[in-house]
Amino acid sequence: MTDIENSDSDRHARPLRHARYWTDTSELLLESGARIPEITVCYETYGKLNDARDNAVLICHAISGDSHVARHDDDDDPGWWDLLVGPNRPIDTERYFVVCSNVLGGCRGTTGPNFDDPATGRPYGADFPVITVADMVEVQRRLVAHLEIETLRAVVGGSLGGLQAIEWAVRAPTSLWGCVPVAAAPRLSSQGIAFDVVGRNAIRHDTNFRGGQYYDADGPEAGLALARMLAHITYLSDESMRKKFDPTRLSPRAVDSAFESMFSVGSYLAYQGDKFVERFDANSYVTLSTAMDLFDLGDGAQQLRRALAPSLCRWLLLSFTTDWLYPPQASRHIVDALVAQTKPVSYCNIDSSAGHDSFLLPDSMALGGPMIGAFLAHVGRDPSPKRAPAPRRSEATNIFDSMRVDQEMVVDLIPPRASVVDLGCGHGELLSLLRSRGRGPLLGIERDQEAIAECVGRGLEAIHADLEHGLEAIADQSYDVAVLSQTLQSIVDVAGVLDELLRVAKQVVVSFPNFAHKPMREMLLKEGRVPKAQGFYSYEWYNTPNRRFPSILDFLELCEARGISVARAIYIDSQTGETIDHEPNLNADVAIVALTR
Repeated sequence: MTDIENSDSDRHARPLRHARYWTDTSELLLESGARIPEITVCYETYGKLNDARDNAVLICHAISGDSHVARHDDDDDPGWWDLLVGPNRPIDTERYFVVCSNVLGGCRGTTGPNFDDPATGRPYGADFPVITVADMVEVQRRLVAHLEIETLRAVVGGSLGGLQAIEWAVRAPTSLWGCVPVAAAPRLSSQGIAFDVVGRNAIRHDTNFRGGQYYDADGPEAGLALARMLAHITYLSDESMRKKFDPTRLSPRAVDSAFESMFSVGSYLAYQGDKFVERFDANSYVTLSTAMDLFDLGDGAQQLRRALAPSLCRWLLLSFTTDWLYPPQASRHIVDALVAQTKPVSYCNIDSSAGHDSFLLPDSMALGGPMIGAFLAHVGRDPSPKRAPAPRRSEATNIFDSMRVDQEMVVDLIPPRASVVDLGCGHGELLSLLRSRGRGPLLGIERDQEAIAECVGRGLEAIHADLEHGLEAIADQSYDVAVLSQTLQSIVDVAGVLDELLRVAKQVVVSFPNFAHKPMREMLLKEGRVPKAQGFYSYEWYNTPNRRFPSILDFLELCEARGISVARAIYIDSQTGETIDHEPNLNADVAIVALTR
C-alpha cells in the first residue's frame, strides 16, 4: 500500500462474488413514520454456524463499507476488515459464524436510493425516506432471525458500525451477549455534523444531481468526490497529516484528477475522492451520513444512563488517542454511563497517530485486534469458555508485579461473593485470584493500556483510566470492597483517593510498601543513597514510578487525621512471608490494611 492509498483503496464497484441476497416481503415501518413495502438485504457469511447456534458474530460496517468484510479465499478480492476477520485472526472464521450485511440505505445490494420505488417504477433517488441507525438495526435483526440465529455472540463495528453495535445492545438487549463499539460515541459533535452538512450540500448543488434522479445520466461525481474529500479530512489526525504530507508538501503524487493537486495533501485527497466516486452512490452517501448525524443517545450523564439502561450484554469499547471525530472522551461517556449502572464493561483508549481511521489500520489495531479476539472468546453463556491467547504483555508498571506475596492475604480480607473494584489492577492477577475464589462482580481500573489488554485476555472487566480521575462515574457504596493494591505510593492525591474509595465501597483494603523498613533506613543512613533493594524496591531513583514513600506509621496517622477506621492490619516480611507483630514499622516491608469510615 502506497502512502497515497489507505485501507479503503482496494474497494471497487465490481459484483461481490460471495454476496447472498434475501428479500423480506413484510413492510418496514421506519422511525420517521415512512414505510418501505419490502426490503432486499445483501449479506455475506464466513465460517459455519455450530450445532448450538451460539457462535454467530455480526459485523457492522462504516459509512463507506459493505457486506464484503473479508476475503473468502486467496482468489477473492480484499475485504475492508481483513486485518481482523478470517481464519486464525481475532474474529476467527474457523471458530465463529460471521455475518456482515450492507446496511439499509446502502448502494451495494441492500434496499436504498438506487432501488426502484414500487409506487413510481423508477429509482427512489433523493425521495428515499430518511432512515436512522435504529432502522438499519431492525433490518439486520430480521436477517439474523431469517438465518435462525436466536442470540448473537457479539455485534462488532467501527464508526457508523459502532453506532449500530450500540443500537443493538439497547434495542435488542436479549439478542446479543457482547457489544464491541470501536471509534464510536453517543452522538456526533456539532463540528462533525458541520463537515457532513457541507458534504451533502456539495452533492445536492452539483449540476448533475438533478434532484437525485441521475441514474440514467452522468451523476454528481464532483459533488460526491468533494464530500468524500471533506469527510476524509475528519478521518485523519493532525499528527498523521504532518507525518504523511509535510516532508513532501510541494511534491504532490502523480494522479490523474480534475481536482487541485499542487500540494501533496491535495493529490492525496483528489485520489480518495476520485476512487470513491467509482463505487459509491451519491444519494446513499446523503442517506447514510444523515443517519449517522441523527444518532443521539443524549448529551448529559443522566440521559445517557437512561438510554443504555436496557442493555444486558457485556461491553468492550475501544477508542483512539488522536480521533477527533469520535474522540476518546465521547467513548468514556458511554463507559461512565455503564459503570454507573454496574454493567459489565471494559474499555481501552489505544495510542495511535492515525485519527479516526485507526480502526482500519494494522498498526493501530495491533493491540485492539487481540483484545476483540479475547473478548469474543470469553463472552457467552459459559463464564469460562475456551481462552484466546492473551495480548502481549508490556514491561511491568507496578513495583509489586514480580513478588505478590500479599495477594492471598488481601483475598482473605474480602468476604465471599463480595463485589470488588480494584484500583491500579495491573495485569489482572489479583482480580483473577478473586474470581477463582468466588468473589464478584469485579472491575479493574488501570492506566496502562497493555495491562488492560491482558485483563481482557483473562476475561476480566477493566477500564483504562487514571485512578485519580476514574471513579466519578461509580455510584456511592456500589461495591462491597475497593482494593488499592501496591499503588498507594504512585498516587498524587492520596487523601482524596482514599476518600473516593470509601465513598464507592463499604470497605477498603490497601496494601503498600513500607519505606521505613530497616534495610531501607540503613541504606539511606549508612550509604547516603536513595533506598534500593531486590524485588519491591528495585527501581533507580530516576525511573521509579513512586511519587510517595510512605511508612506504616505515616499511613496510620493519615487515617486517624481523616477519620478513617482501621478494621484490621497485617504486616509481613515479603522475603520470608512471615507475619510481623513486633515493631512492624521497622521490621515489615509490606502492610495490608482494611479500612472503614
